[in-house]
Amino acid sequence: MADGNRFFPAPRLILAALAAGALAGAVAVYVSESRSGNNAAPQNAAPQVAASGSKDDVACAAKSDRAKKVAAAATGEVAALLPADPPQSMRSLAFNGPDGKPMTIADQAGKTVLLNLWATWCAPCRAEMPALDALQKEKGSDAFQVVAVNVDAGDDVKPKKFLADTGVHTLGYYRDSTMTLFNDVKTRGLALGLPVTMLIDGEGCLIAHMNGPAEWSGPDAKRLVETALGS
Repeated sequence: MADGNRFFPAPRLILAALAAGALAGAVAVYVSESRSGNNAAPQNAAPQVAASGSKDDVACAAKSDRAKKVAAAATGEVAALLPADPPQSMRSLAFNGPDGKPMTIADQAGKTVLLNLWATWCAPCRAEMPALDALQKEKGSDAFQVVAVNVDAGDDVKPKKFLADTGVHTLGYYRDSTMTLFNDVKTRGLALGLPVTMLIDGEGCLIAHMNGPAEWSGPDAKRLVETALGS
């Protein structure tokens, strides 16, 4: 990805860099892992906690084997992706759609979704967004969608300028300026900071997740998407 490699980890290197942001006290954390494969979660990672014992969560929890199979395909540039443990329902995650109206992950039923949370003050996001845009351009369909949600406070001016400046034209403009979405994901033990990315299946179940940026436009990411779609 042009001008973005400096944000991505070199082989066998674990790099953590903090980028401070004044987004309602949030902290941007750049977390990455070795590209050699998908191993156990970092020792200091917070455990995942299901949002509730709902029927949806119970149904999703039965997909543990599926989550492990898909996450096992996360190698190379996307090796930091971890299987959901356990898979849980993400159907209630809420934000505004490209039309500015409220929506949830449930509105994407039937589609595998790569949900990404980003902000203008997140330096790794600047490198990652064009890659997500390229992935959506090539793989976006009725079966797969990249949903990149901006979580900046304030109006739309800075986020839209950010997208224009980074050459992002294909991704839909999803927004949550309230921090509710980020805090929900953080409460579930999935977010250390930004960017954070979650792979969600067509029934709204979390299959895998990642903290930190990745090269989403590369062949490793495309193979992962194909595996998630069952190709």
